[in-house]
Amino acid sequence: MPICIPDQLPAIEILHRENIFVMQHQRACTQDIRPLQILLVNLMPKKIQTETQFSRLLGNTPLQIQLELVAPRSHVPANTPPEHLSAFYKSFEEIRHRNFDGCIITGAPVEHLEFEEVDYWQELTELMDWTETHVHSTFHICWGAQAALYHKFGIRKHPLPEKLFGVYPHTVDYRQSILFRGFDDVFYAPHSRHTTVFREDIEAVPSLRILASSAKAGVYAVYAKHHKQFFVMGHSEYDPDTLQQEYLRDLSQNKPIHVPEHYYPDNDPSREPVVTWRAHANLLFCNWLNYFVYQTTPYDLELIPSHQESDS
Repeated sequence: MPICIPDQLPAIEILHRENIFVMQHQRACTQDIRPLQILLVNLMPKKIQTETQFSRLLGNTPLQIQLELVAPRSHVPANTPPEHLSAFYKSFEEIRHRNFDGCIITGAPVEHLEFEEVDYWQELTELMDWTETHVHSTFHICWGAQAALYHKFGIRKHPLPEKLFGVYPHTVDYRQSILFRGFDDVFYAPHSRHTTVFREDIEAVPSLRILASSAKAGVYAVYAKHHKQFFVMGHSEYDPDTLQQEYLRDLSQNKPIHVPEHYYPDNDPSREPVVTWRAHANLLFCNWLNYFVYQTTPYDLELIPSHQESDS
């Protein structure tokens, strides 16, 4: 089934070229089916790139998805045209009266700041609290995952000696996890971050469970039991050239950066990167949508608060 995204969104043309089925809103309305209502809280500066990445993953599932885009109003991004924001994005205030089957909260390049110093921190924490009663399942990514673990459980982020930058092997810690059903014994995921969370801090919280991790990249995925909330530290949504763009950008700005690990053949940046994470990225989001959203969300979205209470 297709993903239904706003007409004229730049992602539509890209996804069509990649043979990903995108349905226009008018046709979706004629189908006798309730699409899953998915909220994408886009905190990344290049919003068009990020919304396309997630649309690609959500559109590669057998479910019909209705995507709603939200961005903080307390922050003006420098890398997204204002007309794009006004045409396709809503504020939290505009959607807070609604319920959603699923929500994705992206990462953000604000690791150098304490959480409370981020200009949209209050707006984001209000939204994260709101998801517990208005969203059936929420998927937090990278800085968004660190922010949620800090806000909800008091787990702090810690600076790394150098930027974790590359594509790393991971293993599944909790084999009974349906989120990782069908995964190989070793799977790969990109990382690009300066901070981390400690395994022992997560294990000290009884309501949290580590699902997957990496010897080099640390904790990868965490599940908040009974709350259908996930916290994923990597960027499975990345395009083949996303790490390359970041690498060249940092080089041009004379920032300390090493060649992204396990990314270029023979670690040679003059060669084309090898994509080793795409299949597992698709499976990760397919599992989340199927087992933690579609299979258990109520048909009537107004019933989501009572479902959340009964699951807790």
